[in-house]
Amino acid sequence: MSEPEHRPTAPPASTSTALPVAARWLLIALAVLSLVLGIVGIFVPVLPTVPFVLLAAWAAARSSPRLLAWLERHPAFGPMLTEWRRGGVVRRRAKWAATVGMGISATMMLVVVPTKWIALAVIACMACVLIWLWRRPEHLPEEELPPQ
Repeated sequence: MSEPEHRPTAPPASTSTALPVAARWLLIALAVLSLVLGIVGIFVPVLPTVPFVLLAAWAAARSSPRLLAWLERHPAFGPMLTEWRRGGVVRRRAKWAATVGMGISATMMLVVVPTKWIALAVIACMACVLIWLWRRPEHLPEEELPPQ
């Protein structure tokens, strides 16, 4: 009787390799498009930055470990992604930036958009987002503990 053949076992497949190729490329495209929109949102007050960066990180986590690692190491995006993952934290500065940006956008829409009910519907959506945003924590739980 011969001994069974011992083969080294392959490491478990990551989420990105378990996806079909087409789904992986669609997620990569979504991540890149979201990142581009987030970067454009830095300069255009109507376009938000944070939700697009969070969407880019989500899509990259499922499709491109290299893009995800770049996002997590980025000096501007990395801390924001880490805080979001650890507790849904949105810093007060980001909340105020979103509030001012949405206020400017709402004012522009009221002036520019000819159909007022469309502008009001979008402003109502922005108001709902702001309510949700201001209810998010501003610090990680361990930051609130007094120093020992």
